[in-house]
Amino acid sequence: MTPTIFLGAYITDIIIGDPRWFSHPVVIIGKFVRFLEDKFRRCSFLNEKKSGIILWFAVVIPVYFIAWGIVKGCYFINPWFGAIITILLASMTLATRSLFDESRVVIDALNNGNIVEARKNLSMIVGRDTRNLSEEEILRAVIETVSENLSDGIIAPMFYLAIGGVPLAMAYKAVNTLDSMVGYKNERYGDIGWFSAKMDDIWNWIPSRLTGLIIIIVAFILRLNWRDSWKIMQRDGQNHSSPNSGIPEAAAAGALAIQLGGKIQYFGEVTNKPTIGEKIKEIDRDDVKKAWIIMFFSSLLMTFVCMAVLWMVQ
Repeated sequence: MTPTIFLGAYITDIIIGDPRWFSHPVVIIGKFVRFLEDKFRRCSFLNEKKSGIILWFAVVIPVYFIAWGIVKGCYFINPWFGAIITILLASMTLATRSLFDESRVVIDALNNGNIVEARKNLSMIVGRDTRNLSEEEILRAVIETVSENLSDGIIAPMFYLAIGGVPLAMAYKAVNTLDSMVGYKNERYGDIGWFSAKMDDIWNWIPSRLTGLIIIIVAFILRLNWRDSWKIMQRDGQNHSSPNSGIPEAAAAGALAIQLGGKIQYFGEVTNKPTIGEKIKEIDRDDVKKAWIIMFFSSLLMTFVCMAVLWMVQ
């Protein structure tokens, strides 16, 4: 991975995003996960906890070596061809454009006065029940999704691209996909998905904290509440079921002077999550716009940091 290719991947993601006509690697990984999960569940001589460990390695390791083989093979054919394919593959590990697009359609529906459509669009990007959400609850969910996925979908893939190129970044996407598909603490996935959930926590530990620090720096640049961003991240960063997701959410909540968390409904059951941040003001649509600006500036700052590191190393 060179600084030029890294920048090319970032620009490609911003301009193109995830084309609908192209089968995204994450979709392919997801189908592979579901195929293996079904096979392991039918395996009579392995319990589900052991199956979960094997499932993780059976997905992540092939993804790494397939990505490595594609990159090496393309460079062997032609250096320019290899560089172009590497840029395209690297851009597919990033989600800056798609995160903006998918959250924007929710806000567009609200701007058009169609809260039913906004709830429907929101249900495509969050796991909670959205059918009866108020406008403020919808806005809170969008900000939580943008801030959490700033780490999972942007900063973390950039981190792994910088230290291990496309193969490691694709492996990270496999880790993330496994957690999103089987890493639930319920009756169906509690055993077979425990290892995937634990490995996702480990792989995201550094990127999530790096994301929190970047949000604070961006808040300072944008003249937002950067001191509160730091304070809330330190105080409320662990007010989340995940050891990582609360970090960027807390930093964003502090920067925007709003409160996240609280009452959320999953599968018909209401869950009272710990709150994150202080309710200095009510959440409004302008806060979502600020969250988008924080997301874009954070992705740009991380790009420059990674390019600088790659330049120094090489």
